[in-house]
Amino acid sequence: MEKSNIRNFCILAHIDHGKSTLADRFLECTQTVEKRKMREQYLDMHELEREKGITIKMQPVRMMWKPGLEMGIGTEEYMLNLIDTPGHVDFTYEVSRALAAVEGAILLVDAAQGVQAQTLANLHLAQKEGVIIIPAINKIDLPSADIPRVEKELEQLLGVTPDEIFNISAKMGTGVPELLAGVIKKTPPPHEEGAGQTRALIFDSKFDPYQGVIAHVRVFEGKISARKQLFFMASGAKCEALEVGIFHPARTITQELASGEIGYIATGIKELEKVRVGDTMTLFSQQATEPLAGYKEIVPMIFASLFPEDQDEFDTLRDSLKKLKLEDAALMFEPEESSAFGRGYRVGFLGMLHMEIISERLKREYDLELVFSNPSVAFRVTAHHKGSQHPPEQSIIYSASKMPESHDIVRIEEPNAIVEIITPQGYLGPLTSLIHEHDGRILDTDSLSGDRLMLHFEAPLREIIVDFYDQLKSVSQGFASMAYELSGYRETDLVRMDIMVAGDRIPTLAEVVPRQKVDLIARARLAKLKDLLPRELFAIALQAEIDGRIIARETIAAMKKDVTGYLYGGDRTRKMKLWKKQARGKKRLKESGSVNIPPEVFLKMFKK
Repeated sequence: MEKSNIRNFCILAHIDHGKSTLADRFLECTQTVEKRKMREQYLDMHELEREKGITIKMQPVRMMWKPGLEMGIGTEEYMLNLIDTPGHVDFTYEVSRALAAVEGAILLVDAAQGVQAQTLANLHLAQKEGVIIIPAINKIDLPSADIPRVEKELEQLLGVTPDEIFNISAKMGTGVPELLAGVIKKTPPPHEEGAGQTRALIFDSKFDPYQGVIAHVRVFEGKISARKQLFFMASGAKCEALEVGIFHPARTITQELASGEIGYIATGIKELEKVRVGDTMTLFSQQATEPLAGYKEIVPMIFASLFPEDQDEFDTLRDSLKKLKLEDAALMFEPEESSAFGRGYRVGFLGMLHMEIISERLKREYDLELVFSNPSVAFRVTAHHKGSQHPPEQSIIYSASKMPESHDIVRIEEPNAIVEIITPQGYLGPLTSLIHEHDGRILDTDSLSGDRLMLHFEAPLREIIVDFYDQLKSVSQGFASMAYELSGYRETDLVRMDIMVAGDRIPTLAEVVPRQKVDLIARARLAKLKDLLPRELFAIALQAEIDGRIIARETIAAMKKDVTGYLYGGDRTRKMKLWKKQARGKKRLKESGSVNIPPEVFLKMFKK
């Protein structure tokens, strides 16, 4: 097909603003999927995406469309390559990779909710990539829709007029063909810069047990066909293209992928580390001289240690993490060893939802039972080595259990985040209280159209990543939204808090907390642990400790077994003998008994 008739674009929006529904209507409008085969969220391929009702993975699809004369762009056939993207803040890296492979982006905004924090975050990413923005207001059929207010917000953001904004209902299909025609009019066709070179950008990948790594690519120059010898410019690997094809939306074999097109290449490579997202693929016989601009290295927000319950499954855990990293380039991991849990991995995540999704996939897809440590941010610690006379050294500590003793520490610095909240004015008071509770400092407040405000505040990252989003939704009755990014390190007075169960220190429950709040946090953690742990035949002591000092305690009472239930009548001394025998047994159990903590207890503890 002529390059002038190709359009590559994606859909950007806040979570629940209707991206997946709009993608469904595009598939119907272009007859890419037959009506009888259509289902809701067609491009959400993962079971978890359907369960949670959110997009987790970007998904490309090729659509062929002949617009009618009424669309004002002629009747030629167009190739439309769409990439559906996630909307949650934890999956922003997916969005950035999709933007590098397209020339246009639909910015979709809910007519009732208006511009949200993640809408702005995604818009900024698109503007950095130089992508053409096509604004659209969705859900215009809702009774609560306030189209003039949302139009005003988009005018302020993009400097557009109301005539340039598309009003649609993705659910009803209203205005969808016009929006698709607008994509063709406003999005420029792909252009080729190099001469005589072949270069394709790998923007995603997945593993197939028969065909090895399947690389999802955008061809920028030249063309790639099956059986061609290919070279990866960053990793130095080479392969033969076993199969070349497109997403329709299922994988469909084609003869070749030409410049400007999006598709996949089956590489046959089984060594997963040889194929990297962001690498440039070129022909081995005529190698390009300069690679394409890749992606900025992602910085994980939180870290947790993963240990298999059965140490025989360590190799399975390693292989499964490698395969997941192919699909999720934001996943970072490295080996770690624990005296309590054996061999495992320290894994970096972009947030708590990202961590929850990965843990679910490991359990469902690879049948792994895992123990998770308490999620933590990366602390910058300056400390003396134990018994060393050398000056203090700076290191990055990812796990609270690895934090040096207080008397060895010179300084602890923790990462800070700049948070952006968009909220109705009526919730400003409760939100201000919430921000101060989480050690936040408000930087500025701007008015948006109507009665909405945009707040910027700075707070420790550890206060934002775990439960702040849920509390924000609670105090604002679901109306506020947020986005955040790292803003550097700040020195803070922090201390390591250890949790002991029946006298045994549990490394995975260790936490780094502010010294002035440690008593309050300790009591809250022990109270929750008391509710979560199953009772045993002996009393279980739960203790919180800092610097060798117990600061809080709870006790889980022993299970009561009626050892005299079968007796009736007679002398009471028979019952007393049995009670004394039971007491001696409980005493022995208390001295030698151990407590097995179920894996789900660790995950529930993190949801504070």
